[in-house]
Amino acid sequence: MAISIKTPKDIEGMRVANHIVALTLDGVEKLIKPGVSLLELDKFCEKSILEHGAKPAFKGLYGFPNTACISVNEVVIHGIPSSYKLKEGDIVTIDIGSKINGYFGDSARTFGVGKISEQDEKLIACSKDALYFGIEKVKAGMHFKELSFAIENFIRDRGFVPLLGFCGHGIGRSAHEEPEIPNYLEGPNPKSGPKIRNGMVFCIEPMICQKDGTPSVDKDKWSTRSVDGLNTAHYEHCVAVINGKAEILSK
Repeated sequence: MAISIKTPKDIEGMRVANHIVALTLDGVEKLIKPGVSLLELDKFCEKSILEHGAKPAFKGLYGFPNTACISVNEVVIHGIPSSYKLKEGDIVTIDIGSKINGYFGDSARTFGVGKISEQDEKLIACSKDALYFGIEKVKAGMHFKELSFAIENFIRDRGFVPLLGFCGHGIGRSAHEEPEIPNYLEGPNPKSGPKIRNGMVFCIEPMICQKDGTPSVDKDKWSTRSVDGLNTAHYEHCVAVINGKAEILSK
């Protein structure tokens, strides 16, 4: 399946959807403190997205039951919001999507709850810094595998490892489109496979584990953690390739 090239009109439509996601993440960050339940955070996200005229993109997507993926501590992605109340020292990732006028937006951030450990601060910084490193690395004409390889090397140089088996992705009039963009090199040659071109829109999302990137999916068939059982972090932006470079839409 070919990677779609978006028109300027498409990109502006996606900018609106992603702006709503960014505003919602800004808002929910203010609520994160000890004693707040994951369902309260999810409820805020849904209310915010709806108030901005959009629909929650994840609710019902592939059967996911809630608006936000909320992943605590060792759960890296796809956590289902529950009655669990955040505790001092937890780290929590909120990943949300919106849909408006047929266009999708998608972004994620990891937050500390109160005072967190120095190791968790480094973990979160690695995910965030790897994301912005990857965004700066994007150039029209390079292979997507070159981007994946660069992000993997950045993560490993920080002493962490990428989650295996999950990836960033194209986005547009569907929540997930071609291509898949792992945070590691698949195969021996980074200068192979599809190339990045102007007009492509995709999500870059470093998912960071501490020792072992092998995933383990819980009995709920969603919550995904590393087999090492250690805390994890996840940051994501949606970007459009404009004039040869990546422009962040989810801000």
